[in-house]
Amino acid sequence: MEIRNLMTFVRIAEIQNFSKTAEQLGYSQSAVTMQIKQLETELHAQLFERIGKQVKLTQAGERLLPHALEILNTVRKAERISQEPEQISGKLRIGTCESLVISMLPPVILEMSQLCPHVEISTHTALVPDLFQMLRQNDIDILYFLDEKHDSPEWIKVSERPEKIFFVASAESSLAGQSRIPIERLLEEPLFLTEKGISYRYTMEQLLAAKGYELHPFWEVGNTDVITRFLLKNKGISFLPEYVVHDYLEQGDLVVLDTECNDIIMWSQLAYHRHKYVTPQMNLFLDLMSKHIPPAGTA
Repeated sequence: MEIRNLMTFVRIAEIQNFSKTAEQLGYSQSAVTMQIKQLETELHAQLFERIGKQVKLTQAGERLLPHALEILNTVRKAERISQEPEQISGKLRIGTCESLVISMLPPVILEMSQLCPHVEISTHTALVPDLFQMLRQNDIDILYFLDEKHDSPEWIKVSERPEKIFFVASAESSLAGQSRIPIERLLEEPLFLTEKGISYRYTMEQLLAAKGYELHPFWEVGNTDVITRFLLKNKGISFLPEYVVHDYLEQGDLVVLDTECNDIIMWSQLAYHRHKYVTPQMNLFLDLMSKHIPPAGTA
């Protein structure tokens, strides 16, 4: 039984498409078909059902998949014994949100670029439901998102940690230092908010709606770095995760507003698909995430 045939089998199980698998692995489609036929002959079982363009694992394929992953991961570990980080190559696709890209990922990506310069990293930002779908379709390798706690039998969750979300303003704002700021007063200020559908904004909107309030932001923009620039110029207030403004709070340039609103906690969560072959670049990224952004209770 050849390792490359098992790798092709796992990749088809991930992508559910023979032609896309061939394209990703650099084979012809006929070569991919031949590899699966060889594997099926050796195992005396059909591994995939092909109905039109749909490809689905048979029961025999489902039984083989965890064993194939175990074999490939064992091979990967053996290869790592002699493989230096700078020799790692290939693509790494990270599905995430813009605030995490801006505030949390740079130190991890920077160290990866120093350790393995031949890896091609891409980040794909989207709303959380779309990220989940991208993980299912193997359009991303790793999922790093901010939302309420989510668990799925399809995932392996590597880590999770709570993230505080609060109203924030310039230290020079007239609201700075006030206690229990009424919601009515809060909403008199120009609001700079992330786009609708972002998890923490949606949760905050629901809490305010339950009290009869509706938000009318001055500007909606997905880039949290842009929002903080306006806050630093004392142009209004925003509702942001602590990790976005942590440095400015430490420096005293921004302050957390003491409001009548309930505290909101979201969770940053790191996961990959249960049936995913964990590549060396994925494994290194996960190790660096644990180093730079340790989960709750380990910092």
